[in-house]
Amino acid sequence: MISVIFDLDGTLVDSEPNYYESGRLTLERHGVPDFTWEQHARFIGIGTLETLEVLKERYGLRAPVEQLLAEQNAAYLELARTRTEAFPEMRGLVERLHARGVPMAVASGSSREAIDAVLEGTGLAALLGTVVSAEEVERGKPAPDVFLEAARRLGAAPASCVVVEDAAPGALAARAAGMACLAVPYVAESAADPAFAGAGLLFPGGQAEFTAAAAEEWLGSLGTGWAGGA
Repeated sequence: MISVIFDLDGTLVDSEPNYYESGRLTLERHGVPDFTWEQHARFIGIGTLETLEVLKERYGLRAPVEQLLAEQNAAYLELARTRTEAFPEMRGLVERLHARGVPMAVASGSSREAIDAVLEGTGLAALLGTVVSAEEVERGKPAPDVFLEAARRLGAAPASCVVVEDAAPGALAARAAGMACLAVPYVAESAADPAFAGAGLLFPGGQAEFTAAAAEEWLGSLGTGWAGGA
């Protein structure tokens, strides 16, 4: 049987507005008052720590990156607990796969505390018990470490895993891990990114186009024996 590994932010849940707002507030506190959504969008799919390392250098911030990370995480958690929504069709896919007994995990560039807050707040924690944060591995996406660790915890061979991703760094990480990829670009305009070229199934229109039924049927076609619906 296949195992399915979900990215969290922008894939299972629409958390990017919360990440943008927490990052904007953090940068504003350190003298950068005009950080825009467009600037934030360039970092979608990259871990918070890696993003802050780039921004610290770009804006010449004096605070240690560990302090910036702690401040942004605190701001994000306040938003995540009450303002995060799961994408309805993605929730539907998780529920369908759970009913079939498909092993599933979450592998995310977020902190473990942030992941747990989002999963608990959206009610997905009961369905997704295996969780890996980029904090727990040596390298974040686009390196494959977080996906390989998720496979290890599931007791699954990488070749039997499918990654569900919304961003190019995650699609590259899936490929580097030797895993198939189901891609649902958070930014629809990024669907032409070469990183998505190797996806086994791509929804170019993003969440607006994605359906749990189509994803389930494709997953079932990978030799699992349950293609064709619920």
